[in-house]
Amino acid sequence: MTFGDWIEESRDRIRHDGVKKGAYASAQEFWAGALGHFGRHVWNYGESVHDKDWDVLLVLDACRIDLLADVADETSYDVLDGFDPDRDATNSVASRSPEWIAKTFDPETYADELSGTAYVTANPHSRDVPDPDSLYLFDEVWKYGWDTDYGVVPPRAMTDRAIDVWREHDPDQMIVHYMQPHLPFRSLVDEYPEWFRFEVGLDNPAPSQHKTLWRRLRDREVPHDLVWEAYCDNLEWVLDDMALLSENLDADTVAISSDHGNAMGEWWVYGHQSPIPIPALKRVPWVTFSATDTGEYEPELEAEDVEVSEAEYEDRLKNLGYL
Repeated sequence: MTFGDWIEESRDRIRHDGVKKGAYASAQEFWAGALGHFGRHVWNYGESVHDKDWDVLLVLDACRIDLLADVADETSYDVLDGFDPDRDATNSVASRSPEWIAKTFDPETYADELSGTAYVTANPHSRDVPDPDSLYLFDEVWKYGWDTDYGVVPPRAMTDRAIDVWREHDPDQMIVHYMQPHLPFRSLVDEYPEWFRFEVGLDNPAPSQHKTLWRRLRDREVPHDLVWEAYCDNLEWVLDDMALLSENLDADTVAISSDHGNAMGEWWVYGHQSPIPIPALKRVPWVTFSATDTGEYEPELEAEDVEVSEAEYEDRLKNLGYL
């Protein structure tokens, strides 16, 4: 977005939302854009997953480290037993999925690693993989496993595909990119569908009567506690599948991590707007466990060769808070 675009959209925003709210939102967008420019062109940091030890990497999209800590304290998931957010953490290379995908699947840097890696993904930003042919296997589950009621690929679809790929294709490593706990939040979809089927998202801001949840949080239209509780519930949605996964894979080291976090007002940032190098976006979990395949579960979802139109692709990004 150019400065001229920001001026024009600020005028529209003020006309739409009023002077006070519109000016506040535009100032925040300008600030976040400046931070993103700094992160993109001046300074950034993070550790590549390729520099760590794992056989299977479970990417829980947009999982803050303190979110996992809260859920670990309130639940009894075996994979989170003894979780320590100070110890079991790492700094992501990215603050947004497209950035993480571009850096993680860079064939010029990681050709050897990628040649033995299967990437099973629910994230439509898989279009940003620089060279799909550099991967051992590329399974875009979002193309055929999408749940239109929730506006996302449910965790079980991803678990089914992960088990099948690991058993049947025998890659050296596998990255399984779940969309949860990222928006949309399942506990709010039925009551507030307009929050997750908007015309414009925070990652490409413009005036709209349909606001993402992060924009509503920024504009103080929803309480922080409501958002946090729904965010935790979405994380539990995917963690509920970890026991099934751990009993149906043979892997010495399964790692749970994330591509990035989510800002909820830290540094006056909301959601994950751009490559902003702040801890709320960069600090993510790194939890490991071992898995043994009992063979007791047979996956139900099979891979399909599905063509997704540009309109369908954009609709799915809108459900997730983009475009």
